[in-house]
Amino acid sequence: MATFKPAAVVLHTAAAAIMTYAWFELDHLPNNAFVEKQKGGHFQFLTIQGLVVAWVTMVLSLSADLFPSVEVIRKAKRAVFMIAMPLATVISTIYWGLLLFMPHLILRAPEKGEWQPQVPSDDVPDLLRVPIKLDLALHAVPGTALILDFFLFEVKYAKHTARYGGAIVAAIASFWYSCWVEYCASYNGTFPYPFLTFNPLSIRIAIYAGASTFAYLIFQVLNWVHS
Repeated sequence: MATFKPAAVVLHTAAAAIMTYAWFELDHLPNNAFVEKQKGGHFQFLTIQGLVVAWVTMVLSLSADLFPSVEVIRKAKRAVFMIAMPLATVISTIYWGLLLFMPHLILRAPEKGEWQPQVPSDDVPDLLRVPIKLDLALHAVPGTALILDFFLFEVKYAKHTARYGGAIVAAIASFWYSCWVEYCASYNGTFPYPFLTFNPLSIRIAIYAGASTFAYLIFQVLNWVHS
């Protein structure tokens, strides 16, 4: 029988609280009005979809902590976790990598009539940057919390489940987001991420496939190194 783990409660509560903060802070972004007028709103962004899935995982985790004898909650958490952890890890890896080395591929320039930065940066003067506190809550906390949860409080997935379940989940998630973001862009005339806007359909398909493969490999590696 599962036992009550105070440390797990602290992690899951803190992570869920920070992600809740991130969600409500979206309304205070200087370009929020512009984004909300677009088809899909903030849900165009893979980051926001990943945030929601990670938040659901933390809430299920906390519920499993408080009611350790209810097996259905733990099973639901394990199922959603298989989506949330690789997704959050891919989001963090791509976002911070591009932000550090090629910010123009991940950050948009303001549209005409949209909010303009008050204090331009010397190296990238015209890109819309997320305040650092919110940036960490969106792009660092979900992945970090999920990986800590996996290695500290979860058991690894069975080899068969990780191999085939992970492949199915990665393929479905990639197909869903690629169709969704293409649909939104057909109305908006632009993609939420510049690296998609700058490339033709053939390259975008390769990006979607590459991200899906990366997510699958990350999940396999994390599961493999889990003791």
